[in-house]
Amino acid sequence: MSHAERFLLAGLMGWPVMHSRSPILHNYWLSKYGLSGSYLPLAIEPKGLAAALRALPALGFSGCNLTIPHKEAALALVDHVDPLARKIGAINCVIVRKDGSLEGRNTDGWGYIESIRETFPQWRADQGPIVILGAGGAARAILANLIDQGAKEIRLINRSQDRALALAQEFGPIIQVQDWQMRQEALAGAALLINTTSQGMQGQPALVLGLDLLPASALVSDIVYIPRLTPLLIAAQLRGNAIVPGLGMLLHQARPSFEAWFGILPDVTLDLRARIEATL
Repeated sequence: MSHAERFLLAGLMGWPVMHSRSPILHNYWLSKYGLSGSYLPLAIEPKGLAAALRALPALGFSGCNLTIPHKEAALALVDHVDPLARKIGAINCVIVRKDGSLEGRNTDGWGYIESIRETFPQWRADQGPIVILGAGGAARAILANLIDQGAKEIRLINRSQDRALALAQEFGPIIQVQDWQMRQEALAGAALLINTTSQGMQGQPALVLGLDLLPASALVSDIVYIPRLTPLLIAAQLRGNAIVPGLGMLLHQARPSFEAWFGILPDVTLDLRARIEATL
């Protein structure tokens, strides 16, 4: 069935969900590319997730995104899972196939990589050691994609070292777990520093991290996007490091979902960025 013959539908399942900027993103693209449709916030409690997912084909949805707390639970509820998403252990995108079955993918790590390449097209994952702070779901997605992109050494640091050690056992010897108390020392010789924790987010305490040992050539990124510039990014910028704010990951992770549902890989434009930033 062609796009002209039906009203296109997709949405975001989460609990809560109304705070999300995803509807602004996708509805902007639907309008930009002249597609008749809508992307809706879908407030789904955990107990209703399975029924909501199974209702997508009957309701005419092309698919949906998933946010907290559904990313891991949905993995066991769809019919097909992309290999990378299975390795990550969570999905954030569901696609309704032509036969009505559901396919799960994870675009978070892809979005992170693209957010770097948008500003630094020549960046490569194998340019030097990578330091990652945090061992949650976002860290898993970014880890899997960095390894897929050829990273050679990743220093993983988390307050709860057990979680970091579990990831290292799962992802292999490329992951070197370092103690949280030694996080400053772990920056020596690093080519990329990534904060995947909530520290520095609006309403949360700032990340306490001295950058003295971080090379001036290192790239510093933070997946937090409220505020747009976290204390970590401001400190890095003041000492001359190149930075990548978290908004880029939010924008880019949405692109593969839109393409899977509607057949168009959308662009991240200055106008779109301005619209999202105006809501932060």
